[in-house]
Amino acid sequence: MTETIVVYGTAWCGGSRRAKRILETNSISYKWIDIDSDRDARDLVEKINNGFRSVPTILFPDGSKLVEPSDEELAKKLGVPPPASFF
Repeated sequence: MTETIVVYGTAWCGGSRRAKRILETNSISYKWIDIDSDRDARDLVEKINNGFRSVPTILFPDGSKLVEPSDEELAKKLGVPPPASFF
């Protein structure tokens, strides 16, 4: 189990960037791991997700995880307001 939120993602993934933005906007500390540059992390993400490189994969201190969450799902898990929609 982790003591902080861990976000496994990639720089090119819009969902990974949105997750980082939600965490940072709400001053929530987290650890970012880019699976494109960390082979062990990539292998872990594949193991967690039954062989798929699903990003973001977010692990929480309570042992739960979110995989490719919507902004609303992540905000709800974090107990923060969801980001405003532009549409």
